[in-house]
Amino acid sequence: MNESGIEKMLNENHIVHTFYTVSETAEKEPDLEKSELFEIELIVEGDGVHYIDGNWVPCKAGDIYFVCEGVPHRYFSARSEEPLVIRKLIFTLKDWLKGDAAVLDSKHYCYGVFDEGAHVAYAMLNSSMRERVTSIFDAIEWELEDKESEWKAIVRTYLVQLFAFLARYLGNSIKNAPKKDFDAAVFSAIRIIDSEFMDSELSLESISKRVFASTSQLSRNFKIHTGRLFSEYLREVRLKHSLALLTESDMSVENIVEESGFRDSSAFYRNFRETFGMTPQVYRQVSEISKKSEKIVNEREKRKMEILNEISLNVQNGKSKIVKELVQQAVDAGAVVEEILKDGLLAGMSVVGEKFKNNEVYVPEVLVAARAMSMGMEILRPLLIADGVKATGRVCIGTVQGDLHDIGKNLVKMMMEGKGLEVIDLGTDVAPETFVQTAIEQDCKVICCSALLTTTMDVMADVVKAAEAAGIRDKVKIMVGGAPVNEEFCQKIGADSYTVDAASAADAAVAFFK
Repeated sequence: MNESGIEKMLNENHIVHTFYTVSETAEKEPDLEKSELFEIELIVEGDGVHYIDGNWVPCKAGDIYFVCEGVPHRYFSARSEEPLVIRKLIFTLKDWLKGDAAVLDSKHYCYGVFDEGAHVAYAMLNSSMRERVTSIFDAIEWELEDKESEWKAIVRTYLVQLFAFLARYLGNSIKNAPKKDFDAAVFSAIRIIDSEFMDSELSLESISKRVFASTSQLSRNFKIHTGRLFSEYLREVRLKHSLALLTESDMSVENIVEESGFRDSSAFYRNFRETFGMTPQVYRQVSEISKKSEKIVNEREKRKMEILNEISLNVQNGKSKIVKELVQQAVDAGAVVEEILKDGLLAGMSVVGEKFKNNEVYVPEVLVAARAMSMGMEILRPLLIADGVKATGRVCIGTVQGDLHDIGKNLVKMMMEGKGLEVIDLGTDVAPETFVQTAIEQDCKVICCSALLTTTMDVMADVVKAAEAAGIRDKVKIMVGGAPVNEEFCQKIGADSYTVDAASAADAAVAFFK
């Protein structure tokens, strides 16, 4: 493209919104030809190209440019309806940077942002660096607006930070502006197609004249830069628009043909069928069916989540009858059985367990919650077995031989079941050999021993010895608990875990299976 063509395109298509953050040394909107001014430009929104010193450089939000010594440049938005938004810091280097950092020929010029001999540099910022740079821009702007004491020193500090951060940013992320790596005619052609595709007279010939290129040159370069023929790209844009109208409006096909820029209905039907394998009418019908199906699925999913939440809340409140009804509703609604268990019953019991641990609820509340969960499990248990859903792990529990107390043991069992564990309850007055034999036969990875009487505590030591004698001690974890038991006793007999309450015991057991 010749210079007159470039200048005309600059005048016609320079669609950029800019807002400045300017130091007091720039008393009016700066003339970019004045060499004493330096610019740091952050693209905030949009995408397009940066025409700089005769080169075309693609740019987008998150790019930052450093321009010195009055290098002439302009920005162009890729879409007329979506202008580039650029934030600029404009200042004189000699007033704001000191020493070699302000000397053009010094290798420390601008703290090493520029490659040797370059007067333009840019970086493509990642999200974290973009946030950091934006915060520095904000800070400088605040200082320039308020101009409180020492504001100049503070602004100078921020500028030094900005240069230093970006000079070291990934080392090689900051680069000299590339030479001639974007074809201006192709870029302009794409912009014209994207904004004027509804014009049925739009063609390679008409656009070639507007971008000051021959039809053969534009056709060839269009293929090189986009990987598609000009006609293919234009057709794709029109068909994409027609799809949106078919699915989002009640417009007739005839009107859609006109709105999409096709010359006639036959051309539209032919291109549509070749691309999508069906007529526009069939596509619209399929789209409507798909929308209805999606709406039904979304409504079902919403109702399913509501039911699971209701199950959880009613377990927490101990509403056994309601829990059973809701579980059946969830099953009838097609909810996955494992979801009902985990997101409904176990979720509710888990909340109760945490509250019990924090002394927010007490044993009676735990018992009624566990009963409510059990009512729901009556419905789920056969379905879980049929689906092959396995528990988190298997535990056997019992009160040791010579002791008939079971309230604490039952509470631990409920809490463990509330965590998704399968618990085999051996009852009370359980002999050491029974614990061990059950663990072997039922493949239990955890043995839980409870005692309330000090006279029966030593039986727990016998359970540990029985596990060693049977050769399974390295395969099972032994947990102990009860009023007279403590951590010291646990370690003394060689058990694996002691907890102070039922909720903690359930957490410890789950941890063993992880």
